[in-house]
Amino acid sequence: MKESSNVEMNMKSRLQDILLSITWRDIARRYFGKSSSWLYHKLDGINGNGGKDEFSPDEAKLLQSALYDLADRIRAAADRI
Repeated sequence: MKESSNVEMNMKSRLQDILLSITWRDIARRYFGKSSSWLYHKLDGINGNGGKDEFSPDEAKLLQSALYDLADRIRAAADRI
């Protein structure tokens, strides 16, 4: 895994291709147990007060796992067509 600050500074740009295709509210609630605003702030690298708030290494790994799980679920749905 890359250095923590590298991951957070680039998280939104790394996800640019899918940002508008994902229901981030569902990701936030299903995988993190948090609100969508919490996740949007994390993606932007800020907290609710405008300060810096990066993804921890564990949170970045959980986001990665969530996206892999979503990809598997999409593929399974496509296979049922």
